[in-house]
Formats: sequence, C-alpha cells, structure tokens
Amino acid sequence: MKHLYFTRHGQTIWNVEKKICGATDIALTDLGHQQAIELGNTILEQNLPIDEILCSPLIRASETARHIAEVTHLPMRIEPRLKEQNFGRYESTARNGAEFQEAKTHFIDHFDGGETMLQMAQRIYNLLDDICMDEKTYLLVAHNGIARLVHSYFYDMSNEEYAQFGIRNCEIRTYEFRYTRKRH
Repeated sequence: MKHLYFTRHGQTIWNVEKKICGATDIALTDLGHQQAIELGNTILEQNLPIDEILCSPLIRASETARHIAEVTHLPMRIEPRLKEQNFGRYESTARNGAEFQEAKTHFIDHFDGGETMLQMAQRIYNLLDDICMDEKTYLLVAHNGIARLVHSYFYDMSNEEYAQFGIRNCEIRTYEFRYTRKRH
C-alpha cells in the first residue's frame, strides 16, 4: 500500500500564546527550530521511506521542512495548496475562544474575509488525489487545519471530531492510501 507522512510545523510564539495563526506568516521559536531538527533525526533513525518533502509556503512550515531536509538530505519543495486556512477576523485571537470553536463548525463561512473550510478541503483533497496517483512517498509539512483535512480524507469524522482534531508541533502521522481514486 502507498503511504503518506504528515507533520505539523514546529512551535511558534502564537502556539505558545494559544492564538490562531491561520494564514498569518509567523516564524518558529528556538524550540520550533529544534523540534524540526529532532524530527529530521527521527525520520533518519526510523528509516522512513520518504522520497520528497512538500511544504506550505508559510515560513513556520517551510523552515520546519528546510531543517528536516538538511538533516535527512531529502529534496523539498513548496506546495502552495498546503497553506493554512485564512481564518479572517479570527487570526491572532484566542484559539480556545467559544466564538471560534463554534465558527469552526460552519464549513461555508468566510470568517469576514477568510477562506471557507469547504474551499480549503477542495484544494487539500485535490492535492491528496494527485499524490495518490504519484509514485513517490511524500512527507507533507503543514498546519493543524491541514492536518484535520488530511485526517478526514482517510477517516470518517463527525463535525465535532473534525472541529476538535489536532496534532502536536512536529508530530508525525502515517496514512495509507487504501485505493486509488479515479480522476474524472
């Protein structure tokens, strides 16, 4: 079976402050850089069969990918479809705020200038369909919002499970393509 690996970028100051980063370009903390280097070492130690790293263009993900690539000597490239959702008015607000928690269940809301979850799902599902048809095994380096969509591509989730799903900074997940989707 074909595999896909996914990780979330290293820690940012807004992660520490529990703020929504979204499409805002926030840099890694010193710990975030270290987490990325450690993940590269883990990939080497576990001898994960990764052919290439694809990453979000946002600096927190691209710097994480750069560190992993330097440690593992894997090629990396920017994949614009991996950019985090633009949460509009919620960017830089409290991640655990009640209003935002409710808003995350509204899949066609633009959040006053952002991107809908359905729009984001289309670009991520299209990317995953493309990857499924490719011969390479990829590590995707992206964001928590992207992690939700990747997980939902492979597993059924309720709206509540989707809204609550998340992964830690530099946590790596493995997914298996169980079948090849047909292109229309």
